Amino acid sequence: QLQLEESGGGLGQPGGSLRLSCATSRSTFNQYAIGWFRQAPGKERERVACISSDDSDTIYADAVKGRFTISRDDAGNAVYLQMNNLLVEDTATYYCAGQILGSTCPEWGMDYWGTGTLVTVSS
Repeated sequence: QLQLEESGGGLGQPGGSLRLSCATSRSTFNQYAIGWFRQAPGKERERVACISSDDSDTIYADAVKGRFTISRDDAGNAVYLQMNNLLVEDTATYYCAGQILGSTCPEWGMDYWGTGTLVTVSS
């Protein structure tokens, strides 16, 4: 059982930055691909970013390429989503999820999900 907890959400301004964290107290993320997903009101949940279990590859949604960066800390205890140049359209509830020994973070194939953190971007 991998329990995930997101943090770092809140209010951001257009053009500003926020950093989201995904962590667990029971395991490191070394054997999991970790994805960030988001769901905005009235929209389907979408994959935002993914980092493979061995850190060899990352994937980003077109809407966030060049603005968001997914990374692991050196100890493998947390995965971050650095969000720069925020847009109002980034407003959503953000979830992290783990895929055992994965690399591409398909939404249908994630094994564990966090409960989400709300990001609101407004001027």
